[in-house]
Amino acid sequence: MGDAIQDELNIGAAPRLGLGDAVSLVIGIVVGTSIFRTAPEVFQNTSGPWPALGAWFLGGMLSIIGAFCYAELATTYTRAGGDYEYLTRAFGPWAGFLFGWAQLTAVLTSSIGTMAYTFADYGVKLFRIEESGTVWLATAPIVAATVLNALGTSFGKTTQNICTVAKVAGLIGVVLAGIVAADWTNLAFAPLPSGERTGVGVNWQAFGLAMVFVLYAYGGWNDAAFVAAEVRDRKRNLPLALIGGVLGVTAVYLAVNVAYLVALGFDAARATRTPATDVIEAAIGRAGGNLASILVMISALGAINGMVLVGSRVYAAAGADHRPLRWLSGWDAQRGAPRAALLAQAAVSLAMVFAVSLVDPSDGFGTLLAATAPVFWSFLMGTGASVIILRWRDPLRERPFAVPLYPLPPLIFCATCGYMLYSSLSYALSKSPWLPLMGIGPVAAGLAVYLLTPREKSSRFAS
Repeated sequence: MGDAIQDELNIGAAPRLGLGDAVSLVIGIVVGTSIFRTAPEVFQNTSGPWPALGAWFLGGMLSIIGAFCYAELATTYTRAGGDYEYLTRAFGPWAGFLFGWAQLTAVLTSSIGTMAYTFADYGVKLFRIEESGTVWLATAPIVAATVLNALGTSFGKTTQNICTVAKVAGLIGVVLAGIVAADWTNLAFAPLPSGERTGVGVNWQAFGLAMVFVLYAYGGWNDAAFVAAEVRDRKRNLPLALIGGVLGVTAVYLAVNVAYLVALGFDAARATRTPATDVIEAAIGRAGGNLASILVMISALGAINGMVLVGSRVYAAAGADHRPLRWLSGWDAQRGAPRAALLAQAAVSLAMVFAVSLVDPSDGFGTLLAATAPVFWSFLMGTGASVIILRWRDPLRERPFAVPLYPLPPLIFCATCGYMLYSSLSYALSKSPWLPLMGIGPVAAGLAVYLLTPREKSSRFAS
């Protein structure tokens, strides 16, 4: 498809985002609350401080390899929708439809829900609200982010930039607090409880589970591709935003985990559920607990706002091509906002928040994560494979950014996604044999809808 035709299909999107906005989007989505919640899980599944830091470094390197793949795809195929567009071109319209459907019914909306629950958990403690109010407080950031983005891209990006600056400043504060309370001997190798591997030895099964949590914490860097059509000078700015954003996140994550370890020690860091709070309290006393709660809530709000912004673009792109989702394709051209997609996303996210409160009010975060992670890794592996397939199928198209050392990066990326699919599925099954169905079920329903819907000869892909 020629570039002129491709530009016509950008469904109302206009280039309103600069390089700084795109980098802010990457960092803002990735650095949500996972760095506060998953670090103890990583420590519990590694044999010492250095293997734990090695897991975080490896996660960053694997994410950078993935960013190379997305940079090529995003600068070559610039229509709005990100993975939706790449999967459609590589595998056919059914793959793009299923991706858009899964993002709306399971993957992205559940991620919004997990962040909303984290926001509410800390808000309940900060404002001393009854725990019965958790579910209602969880609705607040979803509604707020949806309203802001419905008012226009400028409101959404301004909110994102403010939250990103605030959360990065807060994480720098955690690092400084760790330095104040540091005992650098805590980085030495130490014996672990009986039955565990010690020193430099690695229990690979446990390390694999650690990587599930590490790569979950890095998740979201690829979402900047969803708004490729709205980035100014995208051939230059998108690769810089993807790769630069991931490098920045890697540096922040390593620094924060070092702060956890030197301030608390490995044993205490693997035992706590609130490492950032413990580090700040170790440096400045109990008043640090309130500061940590505010930091986590800002981080959650920034991640929710970023996901609300980018997710709506996926549904609008899918709606432009597929009859069952056609109602999601409408844009407010003046404000640059896909309002129908934003409202649908909010409705599903809120429904998930209330549903989980009925099923498992004690661990909404863990339930949603375990249920949808296998679906997430399946589609991510498909996008990695799209780099290879589209190089073969569309060899003459100009690629402003080409993956270096091709085909090694996409092969490594696909292998990583395959392993994470296996590990995340095993983790979900260990919690409950039916739990994966919460993610797989909606995808199966989407496939049925696609197969039962008559193809439209006039559509872009005749689908």
